[in-house]
Amino acid sequence: MPYQPPPELAELTLSQIAEQVAQRKLPPVENWAPEKIGDSRMRIAADGQWFHDGSVIKRDAMVRAFSGLLTRDDDGSHHLVSPFEKLSIDVEDAAFIATDVALRSAPDGKPDEAGLAFRLNTDELIIAGPDHPLVARGSSETPALYLHVRRGCEARLNRSTYAQLAEIALSQSDEWTVTSQGKQYSLVPA
Repeated sequence: MPYQPPPELAELTLSQIAEQVAQRKLPPVENWAPEKIGDSRMRIAADGQWFHDGSVIKRDAMVRAFSGLLTRDDDGSHHLVSPFEKLSIDVEDAAFIATDVALRSAPDGKPDEAGLAFRLNTDELIIAGPDHPLVARGSSETPALYLHVRRGCEARLNRSTYAQLAEIALSQSDEWTVTSQGKQYSLVPA
């Protein structure tokens, strides 16, 4: 069956986005304890491109498949995990790039349940909130925003997504903060 990317964020309600998120089936890498440890000879560049032995991986389907196997340890190292092996992968900045964001109101109109929905460079949809917090790093002159995706892996917001989020923040207040699923996040590093 051919791959069908999720619809554009602008076309979806928060409930539809949550349904898309729930439908994504990921491998249960948390339950695997592979004995073989090695190096994947792969790298994820700061711009989100994946490489193997120095060559760009051009097949998006392979990148999507590999991204479902990614983990990040407490020491910051990234791995691709299968039932049989745990292979290191070099990640220059973040494992994912957030390429779009949309503020969506809750189905019942409760403002504290509104959500910020993000699309990643792998076509995944993520709703910021308690399980997927936003964090600002860097300095006030050169901030960088990251979204927790899963298993310690993060997505860095690209420039246009950061600008979209800044517009959302300024439309709500002058505090440079945004709220998603009842949690408030600063767009300025502490």
